[in-house]
Amino acid sequence: SSGINAEWPLRPGVNIFGGIMRCDVIAQGILDAAINLELEIPLIVRLQGTNVKEAKALMALSNVKILPIDNLDEAASMAVKLSDIVGKAQELNVKLDFSLGI
Repeated sequence: SSGINAEWPLRPGVNIFGGIMRCDVIAQGILDAAINLELEIPLIVRLQGTNVKEAKALMALSNVKILPIDNLDEAASMAVKLSDIVGKAQELNVKLDFSLGI
């Protein structure tokens, strides 16, 4: 397990506005990194811009735990909630296993 899975408080979010760079290329990079790091926690990703539909399709078809969120405020709120959940679990010495129903 990599260090990124164990160190909290972690800000599990990515915000990308793909004006010049294509969102599908960025999404593939995020997926590659998450797989390489063996990321166990859900990653909150907000993508806006060129090829955003393709990027969301790539993320949806992957086995990586990604929460795609369109609104930046909602993404920030979700990151805080997720961080709180993990923090409480650590205080109680409870192991979390994230499964996304998406």
